[in-house]
Amino acid sequence: MTNTKDYITIRGARENNLANVTVQIPKNKLVVLSGVSGSGKSSIAMETLYAEGQRRYVESLSAYARQFLGMMKRPEVDTIDGLSPAIAIDQHSLSHNPRSTVGTVTEIYDYFRVLFARVGLPHCPECGREVSRQTEVGIANKMLARIEQILAKQAQARLMVLAPVIRDKKGEFGKLFFNLKKKGFSQARVDGYVFSLNDDLFLIKPNRHNIEAVIDRIVVTKKDYSADKLRQRLVDDVQIGLDLANDLVILGEVKDKGFAMPEKPKDFADLLFSRRFACPDCDISLPPLEPRLFSFNSPQGACKKCNGIGAQLKIDESRVSPWKAQMMEKQYYSTTSDVIRQEIEKYMIKEICPVCRGRRLKQVSLAVTVDNKSIAQMTELSLEELRDWIKKLPGKLGTDAEAQVAGSLVAEIGGRLEFLVSVGVDYLTLSRSSSTLSVGEAQRIRLASQIGTGLTGVLYILDEPTVGLHQRDTQKLIKTLKKLRDLGNTVVVVEHDEEVLEAADWIVDFGPLAGKLGGKVVAEGTPAEIKKKRSSLTGQYLSGHKKVERREPRHLDQKHRILLRGCQEHNLKRIDVNIPLGGLVCLTGVSGSGKSTLIHDTLYPAIKQALDPYFKQKPGVFTEIAGVEALENVLLIDQSPIGRTSRSNPATYSGVFTDIRQFLAQTKEARLKGLDSTYFSFNTKGGRCEACAGQGMNRIQMQFLPDVWVTCEECGGKRFQAPVLEVEYKEKNIHDILNLTIGEALEFFSSFHKITHKLEVLKKIGLDYLELGQPSPTLSGGESQRLKVARELVKPSRKDHLYLLDEPTTGLHADDVRKLLAVLEELIAKGNSVVVIEHNLDIIKNADWVIDLGPEGGEKGGQVVAEGPPNVVAVNEGSWTGEFLEKHVFGK
Repeated sequence: MTNTKDYITIRGARENNLANVTVQIPKNKLVVLSGVSGSGKSSIAMETLYAEGQRRYVESLSAYARQFLGMMKRPEVDTIDGLSPAIAIDQHSLSHNPRSTVGTVTEIYDYFRVLFARVGLPHCPECGREVSRQTEVGIANKMLARIEQILAKQAQARLMVLAPVIRDKKGEFGKLFFNLKKKGFSQARVDGYVFSLNDDLFLIKPNRHNIEAVIDRIVVTKKDYSADKLRQRLVDDVQIGLDLANDLVILGEVKDKGFAMPEKPKDFADLLFSRRFACPDCDISLPPLEPRLFSFNSPQGACKKCNGIGAQLKIDESRVSPWKAQMMEKQYYSTTSDVIRQEIEKYMIKEICPVCRGRRLKQVSLAVTVDNKSIAQMTELSLEELRDWIKKLPGKLGTDAEAQVAGSLVAEIGGRLEFLVSVGVDYLTLSRSSSTLSVGEAQRIRLASQIGTGLTGVLYILDEPTVGLHQRDTQKLIKTLKKLRDLGNTVVVVEHDEEVLEAADWIVDFGPLAGKLGGKVVAEGTPAEIKKKRSSLTGQYLSGHKKVERREPRHLDQKHRILLRGCQEHNLKRIDVNIPLGGLVCLTGVSGSGKSTLIHDTLYPAIKQALDPYFKQKPGVFTEIAGVEALENVLLIDQSPIGRTSRSNPATYSGVFTDIRQFLAQTKEARLKGLDSTYFSFNTKGGRCEACAGQGMNRIQMQFLPDVWVTCEECGGKRFQAPVLEVEYKEKNIHDILNLTIGEALEFFSSFHKITHKLEVLKKIGLDYLELGQPSPTLSGGESQRLKVARELVKPSRKDHLYLLDEPTTGLHADDVRKLLAVLEELIAKGNSVVVIEHNLDIIKNADWVIDLGPEGGEKGGQVVAEGPPNVVAVNEGSWTGEFLEKHVFGK
């Protein structure tokens, strides 16, 4: 074996289906792990390499962290030599915390908070005028600038420096006039008129008044103007005025001839200055500019109405009476009962905060600008627009000192934005909530964040980073992966994408098939070497010896269609969308072009609401929908988890677990013990282990580290109590059966049609490698989606259903795509319609109709750029999808 300096060497890996694998991964290279779904790629990447890297990291930490080391399961492997510190960028979504945004996740927003605190210009949140904390010299310089502006237009300037001692207050103020005269002042401007303090001044007590002491009268001509001579005079005047008027001073211009009194208010155009952050007009004091003022996670910055969320939950009064709505809201926010809260949530809608209008911050925070933009306006720019803006910012700042202060911040922000643009998420905004991101977007954001850290000597493990990425942007991603490699890191990628495979320095191909028939290294080498190895299924597809065949599209009757007019949610440009029924329709386009907005936010809820008036979700903005009467139902089959706890798994979701429990309850031993089918459920009390509530694992909170799941000490991870585990069939108890793969279970229950019927469907869709009891949180988005499709196939035959799928090829090898197409064809053959959001060319070329959105992402997208059969879209010069169809499908 080669030394650990150049390779990570794994010996005897046996995790999951790995068949005692020994493999070498070259360091500081881009290494792609390939193979059919379930062949062992993720087992070697995540559950062997990353798991051991994490375990060793905890081992190096404090005594507090090391106490959990014994609870962390060591991967089933003999040895791993040359292992670097490991970071995994997997397909799990980012935080579902409503406070989490693209800006906070990437930490770019934190840099912007510092930038606005250092060089931001505060404005009054009421009147909008600029306010600033200024020194006496700074104020004097601004007064000089005003005098120079006047002299540029006329020969002479006549001005007064005033101290605003009373501002919009009621009273007679006789004592004030006496004190001003006693201090040596001879004149005051009262409600806009200048009077001598030697006069008897009587003010109406109930009225509000403004009184300003006249500090100085200045007459300047072009001929005798000298800034140096006048500056010190003004500094002295400003000092007197600020001390007298609580940090405020006014420069007023006299436009008529002489200084005859009284002088009317219209004769003055005032400039007000403050030594503190305050608006002299509105008498509003502003807090000091510091980063927390711009944080919606801090009381200092967060909008008081929505507490920094930008929205609030409200009872939909159209569904309940106003009185009942108030009672329900009060109960929702005061109760601790999850059952009651979930019931009330059925009647709740999300509403934009009426105070901050979704911008999360207080008005005083939103009134601070940099280059005439508030921090909220800046976060609403696309990442590409923001990158271009930040590059130009230093030249737009007022002084060299400001530019110097902003320099390092601008460099850090600009670099991170460049990375985000380079991984194809340029259309996103910093204000975008993390919970609304797709799996692929979340993964690429984490990837860009890692590049920004500049770490070297790290093992990066990525699970299908091309998820959700159009072919046009794949080359950008590859450049990013190579940049990560060139920094001095080892980049291991689990991937099926042909372009990524071609760009790899080294490929390790697993197989030959899935589950127990996989788990072996069938080939390894450069892409050129892999293509020559007939033992490699991946190599055969790369070389073109194997391919997903293209069938001729159906001729779909345009009379049977769904027509959706005037779609304008988010970036959709009031488009009309024509979806013919009875076939396979592909919705395509670059990332951010509006595909998810059209399907998830508009089409699905619009049809669902038309079929079911009680449907809760409000559809995105559109003007008209037609053709819904042809449908019996619409189903959105996305990549969201099938369940959030380990009690949810393929067996429970497909319904086969109910059949297995009933079968075990009928065994002789179960009947003797009096155990019915409920005892074999880990969702109800009775037979399950109560120490872990039937999960087999318990979560340990690690405070500063991610939570760790450890095996339950009570049941040893078997989920059930001893009497239940004693019930066996063919020497296997309920725990052993749940550990069977779907393929193994097919053979185990071969005599029981009710069970094997459902398992056959799971095998047909390519999921036979999954274990029956595999916890749903460990399933990829693609696996979860295919399980949902399988459950539809398991149900009794139905027709006139519209199935909406979001990238069903996620996680699929080219050979598995062929199986998926067969399943989709089976749904269509039953009299149903299928619409898929997809980038995979093998799916697109087999569509009956293609709708391509674009031309770009974000605000530059949202239009229908092409539609028709694949061969028609391929020749459309305005379509990026068409370009790749022409190049890779019809050009071959």
